Amino acid sequence: MSDTESHAAEEPREVELKLDCAGADLTALASHPRLKHAATAEPERLVTTYYDTPDGALREAGLTLRVRAKGGRHIQTVKAGSGGVGLFDRAEWETEIAGEAPDPAAWADTAAERILRKADAPLERVFSTVVMRREIPVEQGTSRILVTLDEGQVETARGHAPLCEVELELQDGDPADLFVLAQSLAETVPLRLGVRAKSAVGYALLDGRGPAVVKAEPVDLPEGASAGDVFRHVARACLRHMRLNETAFLEGGRPPEALHQIRVSLRRLRSALSLFGPMLQADPRGAGFNDSIKQVTEPFGHARNLDVFLSDTLPDLAKQRPDEPGLDALRQRAEAERAVAYEAVMATLESPRWRALIIDLAGWVEAGSWADGPDAAVDGRHFAAQVLDKARSRLKKRGRGLRHLDPHTRHRARIAAKKLRYGAEFFADLYRKKKAVRRQEKFGAALSDLQDHLGALNDLETARSMTESLSGPPMPGPDDPGAQKLLDAAAEARSDLLDVKPFWR
Repeated sequence: MSDTESHAAEEPREVELKLDCAGADLTALASHPRLKHAATAEPERLVTTYYDTPDGALREAGLTLRVRAKGGRHIQTVKAGSGGVGLFDRAEWETEIAGEAPDPAAWADTAAERILRKADAPLERVFSTVVMRREIPVEQGTSRILVTLDEGQVETARGHAPLCEVELELQDGDPADLFVLAQSLAETVPLRLGVRAKSAVGYALLDGRGPAVVKAEPVDLPEGASAGDVFRHVARACLRHMRLNETAFLEGGRPPEALHQIRVSLRRLRSALSLFGPMLQADPRGAGFNDSIKQVTEPFGHARNLDVFLSDTLPDLAKQRPDEPGLDALRQRAEAERAVAYEAVMATLESPRWRALIIDLAGWVEAGSWADGPDAAVDGRHFAAQVLDKARSRLKKRGRGLRHLDPHTRHRARIAAKKLRYGAEFFADLYRKKKAVRRQEKFGAALSDLQDHLGALNDLETARSMTESLSGPPMPGPDDPGAQKLLDAAAEARSDLLDVKPFWR
């Protein structure tokens, strides 16, 4: 746990649920029955300026410092932590100051004090936000919630970007009520989990980046984490990974890599639901999420297979068989089918069912009754060792006689390898000593090698079935020398992996 986290844990916190929407939807939302006071709530213009040191020390530490002009007053705020998904639970220090310039007295005894005390140069403006805000108090269940409707823009020296979001701030009560209210509002307009704070949008503009395709990041875990703590951090990371790439896909012209990363994030999430299954049994709602994700995202796999077929399989086939007739026609059929598949992906991502599932899942992660079960309080390292031992044994069993397995059974071994790899990544931050880290690197390299060979074999099977479904030329069968070479390499990689001492022991 960092000094910032330790300090933040002792300070007042802001708990709010962020939701993204479009401007027209925000207008429509103002007439929602639960927001009956919105029409009479006078919009207020807020101008907020964000500051940092010249070398970006606050940003590097995951802190923001801003001064907001509001009704003739100036409020200076320091926040710890700018990343999240949906529910943002952050340490926050607010102080009214005399003017628009940051006041050193107001950042004393905050997480920013240590950094700013060492700064060699004064703070400088980095960007501003200008929004029209309406605030509506709502009672939901046993909670008091302040609903904020913000529409405006982020303004930087490198350009501007629109802002349109709904914030549900918990003033008193149960965080679960935030998600209940969110689902009610989402019945009227399309809302998605917010994944970027306003400051993150501003910094992305300064960096010259729009919505970008991102890979899974390491899961940072608190010191002494329980099994429940680990699951919540892992699930949040998976949802954040998904939402960032969903935005990149929807707003960035549907890049194939964004779709691939959406699928990776969901596979990781489903693996987490499986790996943590014994703990999650305490909550009957948990059992349905894995199946629901699989069902609603069925079109994603077909679209991704067509991407790989067009980008890898067909070019390889053209090199191997330059005189093969019908390849152009095969490419045209594949492109036409991919266009249909991508429309199915878009229909899924734009559907109320998908948006409701993600909000419901996020709410369950944050406030589900699974957290009250006895296994959730178990030491994270103890739980991890049990889970990883079981996953390793499953791979050992399913991969036995790998050279002679049929494609279906071999695919099960591949899934077992993938779950073990995801589990090793999820729990990695629990094992920080040098010896464990070295073992992690060796274990990860051996597991990656096995996955690569099994993945290549799976790609051959997928290419074969894809070509057949598109009425293309015959592809090499399972007895092809290339396939046999991959099988030999996979069997050897499995043996090497089982020889590596587990880093969690």
